[in-house]
Amino acid sequence: MKFFLSLCCLVLLSFGPANSQDFIRLDQGWKFHLGDSSSWAAPGYDDHSWKSIRVHRSWESQGYPDYDGYAWYRVHVTIPSSLKTASFLKGGLRIELGEIDDGDETFLNGTRIGINGGSVGPITSGLYNKERIYQVNLEEPAIRWDADNVIAVRVYDRGGDGGMWTGKYRLSVMDLPDFVDLDDSAPFSFQGSRRISKQLILRDKSPVYGMAGILQVTVTDPSDNKTVWERTLPVSFTASRPMHYLFLPALPSQQSYEVTYTFTEQKSRKSVSAQEGIPYILTPKPSPKPRINGARVTASRPGHPFLFRIPVTGNRPVRFQAKGLPEGLSLDSRTGIITGKVDQAGSYTVHVTASNSLGKATRDLTILVGDQIAYTPAMGWNSWNCWGLSVSDAKVRASANAMVSKGLVNHGWTYINIDDGWEKGRDSQGNIVANDKFPDMRALSSYIHSLGLKMGIYSSPGPKTCGGYTGSYQHEARDAATYARWGIDYLKYDWCSYSEIDPHPDLAGLQKPYRVMRAALDGVDRDILFSLCQYGMGAVWKWGAEVGGNSWRTTGDINDSWSSLSTIGFHQNICAPYAGPGHWNDPDMLVVGRVGWGPSLHNSRLTPDEQYTHISLWCLLSAPLLIGCDMSQLDDFTLNLLSNDEVLALDQDALGREANRIDSSGDIQVWAKPMADGSIAAGLFNLGDQMEKGTLPIGLLRLGDLVQVRDLWRQKDLGNFRDAFSAMIPSHGVVLVRIWPAK
Repeated sequence: MKFFLSLCCLVLLSFGPANSQDFIRLDQGWKFHLGDSSSWAAPGYDDHSWKSIRVHRSWESQGYPDYDGYAWYRVHVTIPSSLKTASFLKGGLRIELGEIDDGDETFLNGTRIGINGGSVGPITSGLYNKERIYQVNLEEPAIRWDADNVIAVRVYDRGGDGGMWTGKYRLSVMDLPDFVDLDDSAPFSFQGSRRISKQLILRDKSPVYGMAGILQVTVTDPSDNKTVWERTLPVSFTASRPMHYLFLPALPSQQSYEVTYTFTEQKSRKSVSAQEGIPYILTPKPSPKPRINGARVTASRPGHPFLFRIPVTGNRPVRFQAKGLPEGLSLDSRTGIITGKVDQAGSYTVHVTASNSLGKATRDLTILVGDQIAYTPAMGWNSWNCWGLSVSDAKVRASANAMVSKGLVNHGWTYINIDDGWEKGRDSQGNIVANDKFPDMRALSSYIHSLGLKMGIYSSPGPKTCGGYTGSYQHEARDAATYARWGIDYLKYDWCSYSEIDPHPDLAGLQKPYRVMRAALDGVDRDILFSLCQYGMGAVWKWGAEVGGNSWRTTGDINDSWSSLSTIGFHQNICAPYAGPGHWNDPDMLVVGRVGWGPSLHNSRLTPDEQYTHISLWCLLSAPLLIGCDMSQLDDFTLNLLSNDEVLALDQDALGREANRIDSSGDIQVWAKPMADGSIAAGLFNLGDQMEKGTLPIGLLRLGDLVQVRDLWRQKDLGNFRDAFSAMIPSHGVVLVRIWPAK
């Protein structure tokens, strides 16, 4: 299975004032029991002896560690008839139960009202990342108006964290928000540094009605909640004739703003609202002159295929030269792609030059040939956070093409990784076979390699993958040989069904399947980066390198919420001592851009400030950087986030040290990372809900009393500072700096 933390939405739909007449909260009063019995759905069942439990948190974190299987939740709720009488459109009773890990079957007073994970089998098949929203006709006899009702939820967890722990929990009568689609999914576009555009679409999802009223668009400054821009206009729309509105505000400066869209229906005077953060661009455009970016060190094993694309920004065409290439390697002077094989182990210093009509740039690249690879964390793209199990050859090729056409290759992004959903089964010889979505894996990898990129793939040490496809259990050597034959460069190896092989593993049991696959990978003549994905069990950061991992997940799956991001990111300091060149802590993939876990996508629910925090913190943590969005739909803001070379340089620094938290005060945390050139990178983070001043005591850095500070997102020198550096930090935002002793 996959593992998810709690989800809080960036876009919040509501109507009217948030009072008891609109909805009933369902996030309190739940009872819980392990096991499974059909009698537990009955409203008259005596559950007084059941334990209390909180939703929005996994059951493992509430006293039920390592429990997988069936469990039940029950809650008693009075459903007032005023919900029905106060409703304008009276569309039905709506019960929202967040997202449940993995599958569920839900009952209202003993009547089943919904099931997830059971459409093609029992609920054990699981649909862990789908919102549970169940609708009941208002005339349904199971509803007990103005009386006690019991909602009972039967949950099955396949492994890892489980339970009712994500999203909104409430009960309401369907009304205006259920029939008005206020679509703000279009990306923001930027015209210059201050002016932006955004298209908003209003649709009527009730064909028999037709909507008319007022649309109000309000932009506020979250630091003081003052309105900085506002427009109001009459609107009307139907199911067949949606209303399109384009707004173009000019904003005072480069900072975060919030925009609220409110449609007020003229007859009922009820409203539907959506709110989102307005992105702002900090990174300056790169110079038209050549600049060499990315890691300064790369590696391969003796006699194995070598591939490296020199990342260079600047006007095209660019011509490349390389002096000191070891024997067996050659450079394509047009593309900057270095290929070949090096038989002799050693350290080779290559002097690289990139030239265009405006000038040239030079840099030394160290090529290490020996037993170790992955001297810097992997940078690339993974299919899971956007496409989930709907990944296909066409989508992978589109991502590879976008990596090049959007210019991300010029900043060091390299890997194109296929996650779960590619497997079909095995042939008569036991070889793993791809499904119809991937007609020719070898051709796909050859295409990706022709772009100077590398290709990754996914499997599980168990008999099945997280998505129920064929795993590698007892076929490890054969699978490794197949991957090498296909031209694979990266393997994500996901624990999942191995819990069926060893339900309660000790430390040796946790290590065993990864040792087996490591030995299999060592038996092929190709470098395949080995990414352990087992969610931090057994403090994997302490032994991941010992079993041959090049990176290892330290946590459950991330999602695009502040709760998930902050819970994962700001608890990584325990892992920091165990990261370094060749072996990296992995706090999971990036959740910026358009994500959704397939096939439907949405804009990341992280605010712009939270996305700056996300990229800043992951780079300070020397984390693998795997883009999780649909790269064919990269908007200006997301592309800007992913192409700041001074920020990415923190992640790719040759020293390979991970940041630690060095100071905290209230909601402010300071994380710092030593760099190979003797400087220190530091992030001042505001975990609170209001803009606050953050301070970095200079003495903590041990760089002397006087230091020079550079803002990395703005790529701007801030001057010299003595004793302390301070800055105002937006809610959930960051100020990211690099600090040297003053000259």
